[in-house]
Amino acid sequence: MTWQAWTTIAVIISMILVLARGRFGPDVVVVGAVSLLVFLGVLTPGEALAGMANQGMATIAVLYVVVCGLTETGAVRWIGSVLLGNPKSQTRAMIRLMLPVTALSGFVNNTPVVAMMIPAIGDFCRRQQWKVSKFMIPLSYAAILGGTCTLIGTSTNLVVHGEWIASGRNAMGLFEIALVGLPVALAGLVYLLTVGRKLLPERGSIFNAKSDARAYTVEMIVTPEGNVDGKTIEQAGLRHLPGLYLAEIEREGSILAAVSPNEKLQGEDRLVFVGQVDSVVDLQKIRGIEPATDQVVKLHEPRPNRVLVEAVISNSHPLLGQTVREGKFRTRYNAVIIAVSRNGEQIRKKIGDIIIRQGDTLLLEAPRSFVTQMRDSRDYYLVSEVANFAPVRHEKAIMAIGIVVLMVALATIQPTLPIPMVAGGYVKVGMLHAAVLAAGLMLVLRCCYGWQARKSVDWTVLVTIAGSLGLGHALAVSGAAQQIADGMTSLAGSSPWMTLVLVYLMTMVLTELVTNNAAAVLMFFVAESASAKLGVDFKPFAITIMMAASASFSTPLGYQTNLMVMAPGGYKFMDYTRVGAPLNLLSMAITVGLTPLVFGFELPAHP
Repeated sequence: MTWQAWTTIAVIISMILVLARGRFGPDVVVVGAVSLLVFLGVLTPGEALAGMANQGMATIAVLYVVVCGLTETGAVRWIGSVLLGNPKSQTRAMIRLMLPVTALSGFVNNTPVVAMMIPAIGDFCRRQQWKVSKFMIPLSYAAILGGTCTLIGTSTNLVVHGEWIASGRNAMGLFEIALVGLPVALAGLVYLLTVGRKLLPERGSIFNAKSDARAYTVEMIVTPEGNVDGKTIEQAGLRHLPGLYLAEIEREGSILAAVSPNEKLQGEDRLVFVGQVDSVVDLQKIRGIEPATDQVVKLHEPRPNRVLVEAVISNSHPLLGQTVREGKFRTRYNAVIIAVSRNGEQIRKKIGDIIIRQGDTLLLEAPRSFVTQMRDSRDYYLVSEVANFAPVRHEKAIMAIGIVVLMVALATIQPTLPIPMVAGGYVKVGMLHAAVLAAGLMLVLRCCYGWQARKSVDWTVLVTIAGSLGLGHALAVSGAAQQIADGMTSLAGSSPWMTLVLVYLMTMVLTELVTNNAAAVLMFFVAESASAKLGVDFKPFAITIMMAASASFSTPLGYQTNLMVMAPGGYKFMDYTRVGAPLNLLSMAITVGLTPLVFGFELPAHP
């Protein structure tokens, strides 16, 4: 091998060792490795930065905007409640999560599926007070396993099939790979529900009900004919709210205290909750209930431009001793009181009837300018903005879901559309086209706003993916990948099955080190040459490459969905190795065992 090949291998091995220690973020380590290869002359700057123009990376970036639209309209919470429900155990929750994700990923690009489910799972785990690290890796792995069941399930399958057709062979059937992929997927799900579940880390904070001494009293009204009207408290998801409890219900002038979880809610019910500020923020996002005060709609500011603010009443506040209504609080401050905290006690009055006292902590909905205007005011001891609050636009939830359905349909069908302005006059719609269209519609139709979309993009994931593509290019241009692949396949001698095993191993290793598409392309030509030398059919090798390049579980770098769940799940590099390595071996055993039996090595009569 050339010095460039040895250098590339040394840099990649060093990178993996640094990542395994977990002291630095994956984006920093990967970019550092690529930068070193540029400095040493293995890569040109253009080759190192080529990953930034990769369609897969660009698609993920745009999908963050699409998911932002789903989140800001409350659609994510609704999707999560439909799929996950209210299971009694984590095992049941994993089943309800993984089965639909696996099935959907067989026909839909698994990247948007995972992107859509990440915030839904985060919200679900918060409500259930479960560790989110128990669900994010299973989400990614279920999506990967589902993608191995059809020809359109992953971009890797499409890349390999594209090379298969380009070499003059007849197209494969949509479900031809399922003869191997479906058994792998079923075995993988069983593993995750049994052994894998026990290997998942206990990481990520659950809600600590004692972390904040301030207990707010907040009133919400059930929207007539809304999402929770006619449902029991448990069915509406209002029973197990972390850090928050339903103290009483006011219905037609009577008070229902010590409310049963089987109590059915009715339109115009006034619900009195007691809890902490983060929980009150979550309460505002639940579809079918709204703040009891009618002052919210009277603020002179569009709701998307408002924030939640905590303000502590000082001893010089002009409304001391007056009720909120008497003091005309909204008119005076252009802010609406959502909840009040007073030394942890429950205030059994409507917001308008509460008498303002020194030391009361008010939770306000106000324009963004309120914080700067009142921060130095003598009326308040303290004024601070509550993080992670944005008014949810429930009325646009159906629209946001419709946009995602359109995106999925276009990405699946991939129609060819007449566009006179482009060369050739036609454009074949791919995943990137569909995602860009969906993101544009989310912004134009105001499902989310520009500042929210910019804030939603996870640059750590994007930079890591782009850097990984640069490393894959380094393996290719230095000749390291070809040399390693040739050396491993020569070990098999004249045995087709041993060659198949080594092709799987090499594809799996390359996938974990770089990216699945790069590994699949590199190994396609190596395996094609090996099958020709052995005089056997190439189809078992092509199927094996699809499976090995798609079934990437041992590192976060091998597959983009693994990277997407890394930060939300609070994972470290070695978490993937501990949970994913046995799954990699299981997938390999089933694939190399079934593929020769299903497809055979004999050359077809009419290739």
